[in-house]
Amino acid sequence: MQPGVITTFAPVVEKVAPSVVTVFTTQTVSGTTAPYPFSDDALRQFFGGQLPQRQGKQTLQGLGSGVIVSPDGYILTANHVVSAAEEIMIGLGTELRKYKAKKVGTDPGTDVALLKIDEKNLPAISFADSDKARAGDIVLAVGNPFGLRQTVTMGIIGATGRGGVGIVDYENFIQTDAAINMGNSGGALVDIKGQLLGINTAIFSRSGGNQGVGFAIPANLARDVMQSLREKGRVVRGYIGASVQTLTPELAEAMKLKGESTGALVGEVAPKTPSEKAGMKTGDVITTVNGKKISDARELRLMVGSMAPGSKAQIQVNREGQTKMFDVQLAEMPAGVTAEGGPEVSPEESAQPEKTTVFGGVAVADITDDIRSALNLPRDIQGAVIAEVDADSSAGKAGLREGDVIQEVNKQRVKNAKDLVAVSKKLKPNEKILIRVYSQGRSGYVALEPK
Repeated sequence: MQPGVITTFAPVVEKVAPSVVTVFTTQTVSGTTAPYPFSDDALRQFFGGQLPQRQGKQTLQGLGSGVIVSPDGYILTANHVVSAAEEIMIGLGTELRKYKAKKVGTDPGTDVALLKIDEKNLPAISFADSDKARAGDIVLAVGNPFGLRQTVTMGIIGATGRGGVGIVDYENFIQTDAAINMGNSGGALVDIKGQLLGINTAIFSRSGGNQGVGFAIPANLARDVMQSLREKGRVVRGYIGASVQTLTPELAEAMKLKGESTGALVGEVAPKTPSEKAGMKTGDVITTVNGKKISDARELRLMVGSMAPGSKAQIQVNREGQTKMFDVQLAEMPAGVTAEGGPEVSPEESAQPEKTTVFGGVAVADITDDIRSALNLPRDIQGAVIAEVDADSSAGKAGLREGDVIQEVNKQRVKNAKDLVAVSKKLKPNEKILIRVYSQGRSGYVALEPK
């Protein structure tokens, strides 16, 4: 055996295992339900496609994991483990000594929750600096998959800074192939020193079981959220008042931007917000914040959200090829401001007799009072509403949908369908078209390929 070769992680496991707890939750639901701890697909194979249902109030039991982070009883877990719980019990050790827990605070934006039990001298885990984690590092996942207490699995970090998963608003996940299964959520992802690298939260799976792609909330992010929850009972985030999207090469080409084609593209600037007061405009591309490069919208949300309200951020933007700098004093993010989505509207609701086809497959109409009401459009939103879209057209492939409102074409304002038709007739052939669209409660940009 070669000297220095690791043949066991038993000492690491012995150090970490006492810090990982079992989280039991109880929830009461009313009405007709199928309260079974299996997926619908798993049940259908036994019941011929018809799920058995139960009437009246039912008590649902949940199971997850948690990590002791202080000797006096503070415990980190995943928010989705406890979000609907009416009662939370914590099981300590292999003998599962049970303690009633209370929620100190939760943060759905990161899927972090902080619990507290009345107990002293608990074996608290130590934190690693998760910013130093690298793809290829060996990691251990410790939790209670399927109720199997203090189970340990091993793998490597597959990626860091993973976003775009669509789980929560603030995604900066550590990806790992260490096996994570049902019941592991809220448990510990640790390095080979036994330090906490992350809180296990989710898996990508077609079967419902582990398939080698799991995600953990980085320890540094979890610790920042924990401190805010302990001090204030909620997470306070910085806010600039601009909705952004990632600048793609297609959008950069359509906008005729010079230089680097990365950053966060400002789709809308809310009135009376820090970004408007500083002088930022729609179409600006945010490239750095306090000197740190911004590659996409996710990085901007993470960076601004981690800053304290009242602090100043120096934001550099690319405005039509020119570099501009803005000093923005951050406000506090209003509750619910990051929530996206809007009413679904059928083509029948948005259609009207006077429809005109533009861009080879998009039928548009003026915004009437009925349409504005049906789509729940703010009074200041002007443009041409999309009544129909050919799914095979360049517009359909770019993501335009019925109910979207076209506000600009190549930075020319559009007030109604007639305006849109006039602008579209002036477009040059074989050139990308830049469209500003109001969709699902926010404005953003779409680049259309030429016909």
